[in-house]
Amino acid sequence: MLQALRNKIHGWPAAIVLGICVFAVAFFGIESYFVSRVDTYVAKIGDHEISQQDWQQRLNELRQQAAQDPRSPFTAADLEKPELKQRVLDGMISQALLQQANTDLGLVVSDASVRSAIGSDPGFQVNGQFSPEAYRAILSMQGMSPGMYEAKVRASLATQILPEAIANTTLVSDADVDAFFRLRLQQRDLRFVELPRPSLTDASVADADIDAFYKSHIADYTTPEQVSVQYLEVKQSELKVGEPTDEQLHAFYDKFKQRYAQPEQREASHILVNVPKNATPEQQKAALEKAKKIAAEATPENFAKLAAENSDDLGSKRGGGDLGWLEKGVANAAFDTALFGMKKGDITKEPVLSPEEGYHIIWLRDAREGDAKPFAEVRAQLATDWAKNEGERLYNERAGQLADLADRNPGSLEPAAKELGLEIKTSPLFGRDGGPGIPSDPKFIAAAFADDVLAQGNNSSLVQVDKGDALVMHLAKHNAAAPKPLAEVADAVRQRILDERVDALAKKQADDLIAQLAKGGDIATLVKAPVRTLAGLERSKLASINDVPPAILQGAFTLPHPTNGKAAWTTVQTGNGAYALVAVDKVTDGDPSKVEKGQRDALRGQMMDAMAQAATLEYIQALKARGEIKIAQDRM
Repeated sequence: MLQALRNKIHGWPAAIVLGICVFAVAFFGIESYFVSRVDTYVAKIGDHEISQQDWQQRLNELRQQAAQDPRSPFTAADLEKPELKQRVLDGMISQALLQQANTDLGLVVSDASVRSAIGSDPGFQVNGQFSPEAYRAILSMQGMSPGMYEAKVRASLATQILPEAIANTTLVSDADVDAFFRLRLQQRDLRFVELPRPSLTDASVADADIDAFYKSHIADYTTPEQVSVQYLEVKQSELKVGEPTDEQLHAFYDKFKQRYAQPEQREASHILVNVPKNATPEQQKAALEKAKKIAAEATPENFAKLAAENSDDLGSKRGGGDLGWLEKGVANAAFDTALFGMKKGDITKEPVLSPEEGYHIIWLRDAREGDAKPFAEVRAQLATDWAKNEGERLYNERAGQLADLADRNPGSLEPAAKELGLEIKTSPLFGRDGGPGIPSDPKFIAAAFADDVLAQGNNSSLVQVDKGDALVMHLAKHNAAAPKPLAEVADAVRQRILDERVDALAKKQADDLIAQLAKGGDIATLVKAPVRTLAGLERSKLASINDVPPAILQGAFTLPHPTNGKAAWTTVQTGNGAYALVAVDKVTDGDPSKVEKGQRDALRGQMMDAMAQAATLEYIQALKARGEIKIAQDRM
């Protein structure tokens, strides 16, 4: 057969076939060189990319924070707004720029700083002390390894290095403090008159005007879109945990014994001599010699001074090298071995080399031996902790089952309700601004108006409305947005047109009076309404004045100083289309010498914080202006 092929494929036909084959084989797999790379970043700062996954993860973190913290300045629903999404991305760009600046300046976060940040986190503490077991358990629940979390903490601390350096070099002089109190304690004498609302001579409104106004403001006369949803809810507080057996408590005690023990600890200080990455042998030798010299000089009496003068660990040098109380497993292996092999009061004679950092001189200031509490002593606490742990386990299991059943039967909640014995609840109608009860929760609202529920008619994915409270939902009713008939709102439209006419007339009246006052007119002659006089109003006490519209007080304290004995006048809108005329007759600056030292010191600290923040923002803006930044708006 092969010979027959050889006999048939020869001459120019063979050449053509062979050429096609060679071309195909030669370029097989090379098409990737001719296909453009598909970018997926949301923003690119130099060579660093902020991926859509990183950006979405940051948004999700902020949503959880908003849901859990009632003091949060924004809600989860706010994070769906384009302007807030842009602010989040701007923050991530600023962090990337600061990290690049750290690299350019050779600034790094030491292991000691990472340890200190993690060790002082209350979330990882048991009885007020850092617990390695609790640390690993919490990270495991979050799907993170210690290495991943430490990298996250290091990245966060890296963005604070330069802002802290800027803050430490910010100065506020006595003159700055004096200037603030002169303004803060400033007093003003003012006059004002509230103008009566003018009356219209012609209150007629043509039908054509009503029709035109209605059409141009149709959104104001539209019934908003509303939905009602059915939902199944799992609450941890409603799950029955039961009483633990002794066997279960003993197993829990054995698993989390460190929670009920005082671990062995060491209180330490250190001095770090940094060894640069990819250091040359000469650099390594110089660092070692410097570390040996410091170690030879170090005593308990001068250790803090030597740390402040020589340590390359920015996080601890200002505290004399203090690292606080450390447990085994918190520091890197070399540091850990040296520290827990020392006696109280010892200072290492030979520097300890640790990876990624350099040479440490360690002073062991104090030691605590570990001691475990017996089972009987902590049984009551064990029962409480077991119940909490079991409740969380049952809740997670139940919520997972709910999510799985709702996903397997996307067209109805009935199968999940029957399987889990849950009641299908129905919400009242509510709009995108929410409603009373559970529709007031931003996550509930977002899920109800999401595409899979509203447009596709499927069950939602699991919605975590609160800690220990999750649900899935299905659309029950949808009322689309619809304009109200003109006949229904005609009277309201007519009144609004009349109100706007009065507003325009009131403004013209106020502007005309100000123009006449500027030409030397007398307020008592020009206006028939009573003129009120207030003397010695202090800027810092305006909030305590209740019988004067706030807009008048604010306007009075934004007017320029009177010149040549001539009052400065302005118009102020006091609300509901009303206006007032306001004049400042006298300005007296405050006396800084009467301010107590404690107040001055407190203000100085606040001013330093504000100035440091402003300087940091200015520095970041300079980095942005100098850097190459690309933002993919279509991927946001």
